[in-house]
Amino acid sequence: MSDAAHDYHSGDQDISEQVATFSVFGKMMKWGSLIIASMLLLLVIWFCVGAGFFAGLIPAVILLAVGIFFLRSPPEAAH
Repeated sequence: MSDAAHDYHSGDQDISEQVATFSVFGKMMKWGSLIIASMLLLLVIWFCVGAGFFAGLIPAVILLAVGIFFLRSPPEAAH
């Protein structure tokens, strides 16, 4: 029983799967939040303000385009 506690060595584990999962989760949250914000803007202007579908679609598309511009990943540096 005591020997099992000594088999653990801090920092020796392979964490590549955890790093990949965290990266995918972060990307899903980033892009998912942008899509939800665009849809929310469209629906609020369309139904709550009563300005119509196209009056809501135009700001939603603009928000989506600006969000894609600012949230995209920087290009990988060439070695």
